[in-house]
Amino acid sequence: SMVSADFCTTAVLISAGAVLGRVNPVQMLLLALLEVTLCTLNEYILLSLMGVSDSGRSLTVHTFGAYFGLMVSRVLYQPHKDKRMREERQNMGHQTDVFAAVGTIYLWIFWPSFTSTTTVHDNAKNWAVLNTYFSLVASTVAIFILSPVLYEESTPRMVQIQDATLAGIAVIGMAEEMLVTPFGALIAGFLVGLISQLGFRFFTPALHSRLKIQDTCGVHNIHGLPGILGALLGTLLTLLATADTYGDRLELVFPLVAQGTRTVTDQAFIQLSALPVTLLLATLGGCLTGAVLKTKVLRCSPDAQYMENTVFWEVKLGNC
Repeated sequence: SMVSADFCTTAVLISAGAVLGRVNPVQMLLLALLEVTLCTLNEYILLSLMGVSDSGRSLTVHTFGAYFGLMVSRVLYQPHKDKRMREERQNMGHQTDVFAAVGTIYLWIFWPSFTSTTTVHDNAKNWAVLNTYFSLVASTVAIFILSPVLYEESTPRMVQIQDATLAGIAVIGMAEEMLVTPFGALIAGFLVGLISQLGFRFFTPALHSRLKIQDTCGVHNIHGLPGILGALLGTLLTLLATADTYGDRLELVFPLVAQGTRTVTDQAFIQLSALPVTLLLATLGGCLTGAVLKTKVLRCSPDAQYMENTVFWEVKLGNC
């Protein structure tokens, strides 16, 4: 239960990244309460009822949290906020890079063991940790290759490295305990690192201008799109789930296939069908939550029109 709660908390944090700076603390608290309920429902449907294998939570955490937050952001669309938020980012200087460096270190240390808590025992847990690290390495290398091509800066910023790291985590989630092999994990991480940065450069502007979705922290390119690609990768690898390739581990990773209740094709179809189910629940839940947060009672006063940190928090450095 505690592990599931931690995963659910991660989904809420991902959704918060899509609406950060556009909601007040009361709205954020209500968003968390509503999303926890829907996230738990989605996890129960996928893992318990459908029997989906998603140990690293590509779908139930990354994909669900990203598109839930994006739908909330779409309902709460506020065009007058963009110019103000761009000015605030320019005034932050190198503070963002410092926080990103600390966050990246923590991700490399803790996330592989965090995602492997739900995997099977024996050697499968080692597979999950190793595959996650391979994907992290490849996605980070991808940003160093592509960043000088897309941007004028010769070296990538720490924020971009952290984004690539998160994308590598999301894409390997479902497949981390499957027969992905180290080479496959490297390829998957490298490709998703490229796709994530291309999404920031080309897709994010279109997401804003055409769909009116304000993605503050770029959760679509960091979690949403890599999560979808991770679900597709897990579906393809499910087709390799045979007794010859998995051995005794087949009963641990795909128990219904090992018992003969399902065929490999049926399990792969279930893995694939979990993607539209997650997207449907995230989209409907996000729209409903956004409509609730948009009610007049929860809106800020005119004096707090822009959701700046200084409106709600005051940190006195002299007392730290």
